[in-house]
Amino acid sequence: MKKLPIGIQDFRKLRKGDYLYIDKTEQIHQLIGSGQYYFLSRPRRFGKSLLVSTLRELFLGNQELFQGLWIENRHDWKPGPVIHIAFNTLGYKDIGLKEAIRLCLKGIAEEHGIELSKPGVALPFRELIQALAQKGKVALLIDEYDKPIIDYLDELPQAQENREILKNFYSIIKEADPFLRFAFITGVSKFSKVSIFFDLNNLEDITISQQFNTLVGYTQGELEDSFAARIDELAQRSGESREDLLARIRDWYNGYNWTGAERLYNPFSILNFFKRGQFQNFWFATGTPTFLVKQLREGWHYQLEKLNAGSILLDSIRLENPDYRALLFQTGYLTLLGQPAYNVYTLGYPNQEVKDSMLQHLNDAFAFRNEGNAAPAVLQLKETLEENDLPLFFKQLDSLYASIPERIFREKTEAAYHAVLYTALSLLGLHIRCEVATGEGYADAIIETATHIYVMEFKVGHSPEEALEQVRRRRYSAAYQSARKKVFAVGVRFSTEFKGVEAWETEEW
Repeated sequence: MKKLPIGIQDFRKLRKGDYLYIDKTEQIHQLIGSGQYYFLSRPRRFGKSLLVSTLRELFLGNQELFQGLWIENRHDWKPGPVIHIAFNTLGYKDIGLKEAIRLCLKGIAEEHGIELSKPGVALPFRELIQALAQKGKVALLIDEYDKPIIDYLDELPQAQENREILKNFYSIIKEADPFLRFAFITGVSKFSKVSIFFDLNNLEDITISQQFNTLVGYTQGELEDSFAARIDELAQRSGESREDLLARIRDWYNGYNWTGAERLYNPFSILNFFKRGQFQNFWFATGTPTFLVKQLREGWHYQLEKLNAGSILLDSIRLENPDYRALLFQTGYLTLLGQPAYNVYTLGYPNQEVKDSMLQHLNDAFAFRNEGNAAPAVLQLKETLEENDLPLFFKQLDSLYASIPERIFREKTEAAYHAVLYTALSLLGLHIRCEVATGEGYADAIIETATHIYVMEFKVGHSPEEALEQVRRRRYSAAYQSARKKVFAVGVRFSTEFKGVEAWETEEW
């Protein structure tokens, strides 16, 4: 079996080192043959940098690296000059963005025996393109164009400053058209007010393109073909069938969707899964979404399942006051759940890895605890339910509210209860439906253990008996009457005076 290319984003290193490569060259060939200027947005660690590196070697004419791949005998392999700028390697945090860009351009120029004389960043960029074009039209490859903005989302003045620098830098691309053979730009988000999106009227955004949907990421077929031996080995080791193992892999890691069509795997998660041989949080753990979670808490957004958003909203992001749905979608924490209807998209978590991890962060955030406390606290809740110990369950539930600041509790009493409750119950991992305060006629929570079903209704400032009466009146328990388990209706009163459960009542159905 070939080695797993974890963390390898250089196509030359990958091919020379005999690492596994999922052949995307047929789509790359179609990309080059059908247009000139492209933009592709995908979440971090989704394969964008490897794609850009592959394009680089292709335009440099290094045919030997493509031996055995689809494109080997279908490309003209005429070498030409390439400008490859990877913003994740520039070191702008240490020396500033302008200086980092200047040094990058200088380095590329020196490789080709060119001396740049213009000041700033935009003019040397134009100077470099024009000088290289003397050897042939230039392939321009810019990877992670927005990283100097993304890295400073929680420092707005610096993000705005970097945006203006990039706007000036990218403005050169439009006038460089006579000198360019091809241009490909990647990023995580599509920020408005960055020149590439309104200066380049011939820039094709293929983020939601059906044709190029699988240009990065792994399809189900690619997973089953390229990892076949590893899948069989892992299934044998775990004692389950190949089909059952594949179903678990799909639940955990599949689900990213930008077109409403084929769903994809994040390569980073899959590669790490097969290396470790166990289901863990891999992608999420590499970049805690501190800014996103802060935004969600400030807006009291905790129900992230089945969110609706218009196509215009999702198309780009404002740096100032970004919409949380667009931000979550473009950064990969939410994805499309199906085909859009009337240009309205429905968003939700792509898979179990992202859902569990985000809910842990949200539970900590809304309970105002340090990161990492959600899982142990929720595990204790789960154990009390599995033991059918409701008194201890409510005692443990009270402890989740203890760290909420008094001021926040007074201002957001009902929202504070619901936010912590929703994220905690959604994390339980039992058979649970949680529809908190949606007004759609569902019980607040229906929790099913091996032996019991609890139909719960939560009230703030109303009696447990009123909550139970609502369960009876709306017949929340009716669907479970034939179940071979004990069914309990549970009415809960949350206090408006102190942070916790004031009273609760239950009755068996």
